Amino acid sequence: MICILLVAGHGTVLETQIKNDDTGLYSHLTGVPKALLPGTGGKKILDFWWETVNMRQLFTEVYLVTNADKYKHYERWATANDFPVENVINDGSTTLEDRLGAVADLELVIRSRKLQDDIVVIAGDMLCADQNFDIAQVIRFFRSKPGELIIYYELEESEKSSSRGIVEVCPDTNRITRFMEKPQDGTTSRLASVVFYCIQRDTLSCMSDFLNLQPQAKDRSFGRFWEWLINEKQLDVFGMKLPTGFQLIGQVGLSDYTKWLTCYSTKQHNNSAIPITCRSYARVGLMGNPSDGFNGKTIAMSISNFWAEVTLVESQTLVLLPHPLNDPTEFGSLQDLFCISRKEGYLGGLRLLQATCKKFYQFCSKQGIALTKQNFTLKYDTNIPRQVGLAGSSAIVSATLKCLMKFYNITDSDLPKPVRANFILNVETDELFITAGLQDRVVQVYEGLVYMDFSKKLMEEQGYGNYVPLDMSNLPLFWLAYLSDPSDSGRIHSNIRQRWLSGETAVVEAMKSFAELTDQARVALKDRDWSCLARLMDQNFELRRSVYTDDCLGPGNLKMVQLARQFGSAVKLPGSGGAVVGLCLDTARMVEMRQAFQEAGCVFCVIAPYNPSASSAGGQR
Repeated sequence: MICILLVAGHGTVLETQIKNDDTGLYSHLTGVPKALLPGTGGKKILDFWWETVNMRQLFTEVYLVTNADKYKHYERWATANDFPVENVINDGSTTLEDRLGAVADLELVIRSRKLQDDIVVIAGDMLCADQNFDIAQVIRFFRSKPGELIIYYELEESEKSSSRGIVEVCPDTNRITRFMEKPQDGTTSRLASVVFYCIQRDTLSCMSDFLNLQPQAKDRSFGRFWEWLINEKQLDVFGMKLPTGFQLIGQVGLSDYTKWLTCYSTKQHNNSAIPITCRSYARVGLMGNPSDGFNGKTIAMSISNFWAEVTLVESQTLVLLPHPLNDPTEFGSLQDLFCISRKEGYLGGLRLLQATCKKFYQFCSKQGIALTKQNFTLKYDTNIPRQVGLAGSSAIVSATLKCLMKFYNITDSDLPKPVRANFILNVETDELFITAGLQDRVVQVYEGLVYMDFSKKLMEEQGYGNYVPLDMSNLPLFWLAYLSDPSDSGRIHSNIRQRWLSGETAVVEAMKSFAELTDQARVALKDRDWSCLARLMDQNFELRRSVYTDDCLGPGNLKMVQLARQFGSAVKLPGSGGAVVGLCLDTARMVEMRQAFQEAGCVFCVIAPYNPSASSAGGQR
């Protein structure tokens, strides 16, 4: 593969304004070509791109095409930076009026050097917001696609789409469906193309055809070329997003150049200095569970009593720190090891961090999102009780994903909330073989009180369900109790999935009934009919009991349910087992019930719902 750096532009605005600046701050830059102006990280703009592409394992040759007016500057730069001087190509133009045009400059290199290979084209006078750019990831993605590749990024709020080449990209295939050069209207896309392309050798001949159609140099821009190739010729061209910003110096003035240089430099400094800490909360299933794994409907609520917190900080190498309690490597004695292993099991949270990181890289590679070459250290903490079905594992995965998205500047449009819930579930089921459904992951992504419909039709048509946040104002007091020494909650699912897949009538009808109870509970929540909601919670448990059987539910869960009912409280399982959630409308009896649970060796607490709309942190700190 061959790389070509383009620095042949004749933009005079910036050069003129530097020359005429009367502050004296920029006098040392008078006459300096745009690509040799200071960039971020204390480097010249072109220095950064040369360091990025100077990789023999990727490129057999790197060429630089410039104009006659600035040729000597780049010749000197090449000598000083170990760039092969013979690969600096002069296009012969000296002014804006006699310029060849960007596509013609590229075609000149291809024709004069008789190039017959795939090429990468990059504007050498383009500011990049991130100095940790990984071009190898771009090349791998290009080779995985049957067509050309355009790099794009999401415009900053202050940037206008009318000043850039805008692409519309199919999220499933990454194919660019439309290219618009500086559109005034007609699109809502904020995805901006930059002069960074990968072109297959078989497509190089199209440049001559395009140039024959465009005799004027002003029309020989890459924007017009891609409009012609994509919109008219309808060739397969794919897009890859870089989660960073770009600014082509081109025709900008001194104020814009200094503004973006300051913006990118400040952002780079701030990003590396500040640790990222994110939280995800435990949840209670209020209605419909466990039908989320069986095309049912559920209502669940995130609670602020219990949380998982992950902290990410940039580091030289990638480090996953074990938790001192959940990932023990030292023990007081063999008996100590025995007791801890019997109660806690062998699987801590470290595997969740590792699996999330692996799946995140895999997702971004597949979706055409190029990640920067930055390493980090991850550590986690959690107070969610283990093995009592409060979604402790998915909370760690969810918080880790939040950190990774923030660190790599991955937006909601890159990883939408419904897809994010699927991602978290896949980390657990595909990577770690944890039995789980979507409910927990959905409520931890959306946060608050969420109604979820997982109907077969929705899941097959769009790949996820219908998720609706519900009003959390004036909720009644829910309570939670859990066993202080629980068994593995994962076993509670038993063989129910096999029975459901085989079409057993009792199980299939039960899942439909769970969905009906959920719809009724949604109405009760809306009407503030707490007595109705309490009855529905009891019905939810009895329905679950009828299909799972007492042997499967286990004596610990049944004992907690029976104890709650002695005090007139509605009660059900909030998850897979090991805990119960209830609604007691008699506050005096709830005080008595708390004492009874504590005397029975259980942990009891009043639930504090987590309402994201009432928290400025939005689940992140």
